[in-house]
Amino acid sequence: MTIAPAHVERFREDVQRLLGRTDPGRIGVAVSGGPDSLALLLLAWATFDGRVSAATVDHGLRPESREEALFAGRICASIGCPHVVLKVAVAERGMGVQGEARRARYAALRAWAENTGISVLFTAHHADDQAETLLMRLQRGAGLAGLSGIRPVRFEGPSLKIARPLLEWRREELGKIVASTSILPVDDPSNRDARYDRVAMRRLLADNPVLDPVRLTKSAAILGQAEDALVWTAEHFWADRARLDDGAWRVDVTDLPREIRRRLLLHAIADLHARHAVPPGARPIASVDGLLASLESGKTATFAGVKGSASGHLWRIAPAPRRRIRG
Repeated sequence: MTIAPAHVERFREDVQRLLGRTDPGRIGVAVSGGPDSLALLLLAWATFDGRVSAATVDHGLRPESREEALFAGRICASIGCPHVVLKVAVAERGMGVQGEARRARYAALRAWAENTGISVLFTAHHADDQAETLLMRLQRGAGLAGLSGIRPVRFEGPSLKIARPLLEWRREELGKIVASTSILPVDDPSNRDARYDRVAMRRLLADNPVLDPVRLTKSAAILGQAEDALVWTAEHFWADRARLDDGAWRVDVTDLPREIRRRLLLHAIADLHARHAVPPGARPIASVDGLLASLESGKTATFAGVKGSASGHLWRIAPAPRRRIRG
């Protein structure tokens, strides 16, 4: 299966832009059998050949899923790429199933990568996916981190890097690459199920050509850079302004912008949760603005298992006292 040299060179440049020019080592590709991931597989194999292995996650959510995983395996075999099927169990059904499936999928892929010495995993997210994600998060009132969209590179655990080298490619381009090989990709009916927010955003984009996915992707990238800058700034002030004193964090917020104050507060809460082994399900720290407002007003308040108090611009964040159970 021959891929146009121009496509291979473009893909190589995109990978180098994400990972640098150093040897990425062994590469994993997540392939479902759909057109996007098949295009990714073909591009990665044409670019890195013997260093690429592929995995298909069978969520068991549809009767066709087993055959689709086997189909992906046959495609891999036809080009000589090693392939495994990873079966996972997804407990939740209904509208929360996609989020649960995603968590199970990445856990399985991470374990597979760790067991096979893969340090970089490619996924097939593209510009249309990024545009849909940005619109969904705008609709939900997301902040800067959410509006950064699908990050081009992120870490999944301590040793696996997730890279999305197709974020500047359109869905249509990827479909044409697969069509040029005469492969008939898998068709997932959930991609047309209007009950899902992503499908609704896909239709919105299709009906409004003024919303250009490539330009929306560029906006997400710019917002991601701004988010990275704020993360860096907050870490700088945390190192300079935060002190641990008798199990509580004292943070000097003098002259700091509100967003940096908010991030320092989140940092303190997350640290106390980790120190006191607060289970993840009991960590509702996303909506911290109420505690932030209390501290800025000089009030004492409790939130998410911590107690915050303010003395001028010096804030104290400590574990909240345990509630007494009356018999």
